[in-house]
Amino acid sequence: MKNQNYKPCDLVIYGALGDLSKRKLLISLYRLEKSQLLEADTRIIGVDRLDETSAGFVEIAHNSLIAHLNTPIDDEIWGRLSNRLSYLRIDLTQPEQYLQLNAVVDSEKRVMVNYFAVAPFLFKSICQGLQSCGVLTAESRMVMEKPIGHDLKSSKEINDVVEEVFQEDQVYRIDHYLGKETVLNLLALRFANSIFTTNWNHNTIDHIQITVGEDIGIEGRWEYFDKTGQLRDMLQNHLLQILTFVAMEPPADLEAESIHMEKIKVLKALRPITVRNVEEKTVRGQYTAGFIKGAAVPGYLEEEGANKESTTESFVAIRVDIDNWRWAGVPFYMRTGKRMPNKRTEIVVNFKQLPHNIFKDSFRDLPANKLVIHLQPNEGVDVVMLNKVPGIDGNIKLQQTKLDLSFSETFKKNSIFGGYEKLILEALRGNTTLFLSREEIEQAWAWVDSIQDAWAQNHSAPKSYPAGSWGPIASVALLARDGRAWEE
Repeated sequence: MKNQNYKPCDLVIYGALGDLSKRKLLISLYRLEKSQLLEADTRIIGVDRLDETSAGFVEIAHNSLIAHLNTPIDDEIWGRLSNRLSYLRIDLTQPEQYLQLNAVVDSEKRVMVNYFAVAPFLFKSICQGLQSCGVLTAESRMVMEKPIGHDLKSSKEINDVVEEVFQEDQVYRIDHYLGKETVLNLLALRFANSIFTTNWNHNTIDHIQITVGEDIGIEGRWEYFDKTGQLRDMLQNHLLQILTFVAMEPPADLEAESIHMEKIKVLKALRPITVRNVEEKTVRGQYTAGFIKGAAVPGYLEEEGANKESTTESFVAIRVDIDNWRWAGVPFYMRTGKRMPNKRTEIVVNFKQLPHNIFKDSFRDLPANKLVIHLQPNEGVDVVMLNKVPGIDGNIKLQQTKLDLSFSETFKKNSIFGGYEKLILEALRGNTTLFLSREEIEQAWAWVDSIQDAWAQNHSAPKSYPAGSWGPIASVALLARDGRAWEE
């Protein structure tokens, strides 16, 4: 179904035969095709170094859908999508091979969108190849995946390489969490509902928790993960991005520049964590053998290819303070780890307790209200509040209850997409709102680098926790010494 507001695209996927393309991108493109959100003339060009044909690429794409799509393949939808697919064999390190793109990309009729689904060390080669073959125009775009560096210095180096060929407004840096419905709903929840807009500050909120738990382990990624760790792999991007949406000031409008500006202000206001306070503000953990859903799993140092001396963290918990008027005195507690009891991503906004209690028959101290925002696996919003238990016998009795807004139940007629579908669609449409600016990434790295440096100076080993638990005991103490506890 053609939308007159958007131009069709030549979507070129570099690394089209890789894991990201087969598990995420091709699946997302099928779902966009199913929803008739791809422009009729949009084409998808797979690029990789393997000796393959367009027909072979179509077969690989079909097998990927069979393996990873959670619904049966519709032949009509697949027919439309497969007609868009073609393949080019290009060694990404050889500039002259990019000339092949000139025969398949039509910049007069379509916008060229270059999706870098490859390791960052290839970005420079791709940029130089695209520049040398003359296929780019002022409308061309590039989409890049994390990790964008492993610290501030390497992040700047990658961005400098890209900046030699693409202007900042042509660059789309993906964090797939920003495509999730519940993250986007934070804008509506906060800025379209007076009940929250007027109560979203230090006057009414006691503290906020952000949890991103994974039940999986390393999954064959030992070499990559051990050089990275959970702080840089998850907290630097996913959790900090969620934090900025929760903590940002109201933007002037929904334009990309306005939202990026407010998110950057939050990152600049993060109180530094240095060698002086890192022990009291952070907890590092590394999982040992345990059980996940009744099945025995190995410890981090027992995974395939493991270095038995590794001190890389698979869990991190941090108390974050934001030094501005809105959040003065309100701590944000963030935790993320592997081999947690289950997969869970949520935000818990804990409101302050009422100072006076007239319902002592039910509670010695009235429990505080909570707003629980579930990002995965079941997207939705809960409001935890107190209600009277029905009955006419005796005094008023209170009970904690939940107002449950499940997205799948409330919006039964609407499709709930994953993060990639939304972000691919926005890249094809030229909307940078949900993508990261260079300054955002560099501000986040500057803050995270300080923590990483402090850990290195302290030479402290991560604290162990059994697989299937919510992390080391020290992470409980992180909140307990403030008189608080994790939401379990």
